[in-house]
Amino acid sequence: MPRLFGVDIPNDKRLVVSLTYVYGVGSPRAAQVCEALSLDPNMPAKDLTDEQIGAIAGYFEQNYEVEGDLRRRIMMNINRLRDIGCYRGLRHRRGLPVRGQGTKNNSRTRKGPKKTVAGKKSGKSMK
Repeated sequence: MPRLFGVDIPNDKRLVVSLTYVYGVGSPRAAQVCEALSLDPNMPAKDLTDEQIGAIAGYFEQNYEVEGDLRRRIMMNINRLRDIGCYRGLRHRRGLPVRGQGTKNNSRTRKGPKKTVAGKKSGKSMK
């Protein structure tokens, strides 16, 4: 298995698809890299030579921010929002949706599993 930026690239998949396993690389960017380095996007990743792997890594380092650097920059941006106390930072801190979504009915992904709170007893049960 070839490795790029500490990520194992799948052997049997096409090169364009394999490159998307690197954080920060989607299919359009993978296609651009293949075109810029004149690599066949349909060849399996196991057919890459060491020089080609080095060329791909060098191209990414020169032109794009991927994997560890990109993750670090995103976390620094989120921490900056938290520190300055803006609305988005508060939403990140509380684990709620950041981009304006409502939370009354949805947002279970951000809020986690339902936490039932003991409510008021209804009028029927009091009689």
